[in-house]
Amino acid sequence: MVLNPRAFKVLSFDIYGTLIDWETGIFEALLPLASKLPSSNPRHPSNISERENRIFLLTEYTNLEKAIQIEHPTLAYPKVLAEIYRRLATQLSVPLSEDEATEFGSTIGKWPAFPDTVAAMQELGKHYKLIVLSNVSRSSFNETLSGPLSGVKFDAIYTAEDIGSYKPDLKNFEYLIKHAGEEFGARKEEILKVAQSLYHDHVPVKKVGLQPSVWIKRAGDETLMGGKLKDFEGMVDLAETFDTLGDLAVVVKKAFGEA
Repeated sequence: MVLNPRAFKVLSFDIYGTLIDWETGIFEALLPLASKLPSSNPRHPSNISERENRIFLLTEYTNLEKAIQIEHPTLAYPKVLAEIYRRLATQLSVPLSEDEATEFGSTIGKWPAFPDTVAAMQELGKHYKLIVLSNVSRSSFNETLSGPLSGVKFDAIYTAEDIGSYKPDLKNFEYLIKHAGEEFGARKEEILKVAQSLYHDHVPVKKVGLQPSVWIKRAGDETLMGGKLKDFEGMVDLAETFDTLGDLAVVVKKAFGEA
């Protein structure tokens, strides 16, 4: 399918991974835990490259997050993060305090935005209603909105806390379809999903019958979170792929006849 930007009324965004560089934010927040390993341990940050360390920590994070969200679909996201931290500390056999786990759960608002995010969202907001569909809690997203996403205006914010389940549960996407229709008069075919994570967003988008989605590839084949395209062959239907959100904004601006 060739993307027709003028066919849509609503753009729905995943935030963390698409607008926010969650890989960097999470990795940097996990480094103090890895640094507790004995200096002789081959997993100690001083004994491996940063890339190897990122692969290890973010892979463990992804696996733990998936398991915890399945076990506890209504657990607030900061508490999910705190539990990830506890379980990872146990796996590494390093001590931790509850304050450390809680602190890790509160780092969400500190994860940085990608350099192109704010300007791209401001351009897209000229042409569409912008809706958040995110796995975080309201309070966590508000910290991001007042911090790295300052200057971005969303027309609606739907979180896992509101819905009672985590993506890729189809209930989250059914909630999006229902509320976008009620609040903005958008038909199902007028909603376009824009996201980085194939696992959390693009796979369920196809299952729920939304229009083919836009993949913001970001780290491309080097991505450590959200999945690689080869892992989801036949499970996604992509209208277009862009390396950055800014690239999508350029295409939209041209489609609407802006210089």
